[in-house]
Amino acid sequence: MPASARRLTVIGGAVCTAEQRQLALETGREIARSGAILLCGGRTGIMEAAAEGAASEGGTTVGIMPGTGPDDSPPNRHIGLPIYTGLGQARNQVLVLSGEAVIGIGGSWGTLTEIGFAMRHGIPVVLLDSWSLEHPDGQGEPGMYRASSPIEAVETALRAASEESPK
Repeated sequence: MPASARRLTVIGGAVCTAEQRQLALETGREIARSGAILLCGGRTGIMEAAAEGAASEGGTTVGIMPGTGPDDSPPNRHIGLPIYTGLGQARNQVLVLSGEAVIGIGGSWGTLTEIGFAMRHGIPVVLLDSWSLEHPDGQGEPGMYRASSPIEAVETALRAASEESPK
């Protein structure tokens, strides 16, 4: 892994549909193929599928874990580097701030908070079969993109990280 490798965060629910799981698996593969590092919440669902995809391609996987260690916060088996925060759900902000762009797949309220953290901090967000959001003034949200495939999601995230990310 080169020191200059991009860091892409994948967010999504701990529970997901079979279709969303497949999207996350392929997104993880594409992240690894691009040479980027995959960050996620390290648990089940979208997080596990994305990590599995990246690991299957020899990619680096980092799990930002909610607990203080493997006893109270076991990472999924595809996480190469678990980082224990002891922060519970507050670890969502650490996860978002650790990446240069975020890819959201499916998800529920935790995913929505992560999208909000990213937008608040100027970190680009690419949504793939995830929340449908618009700014209250009816204008598009700068830094928020939609993708229709895992390849498009990763390409868009990498481009946006290069162009927009403050990191």
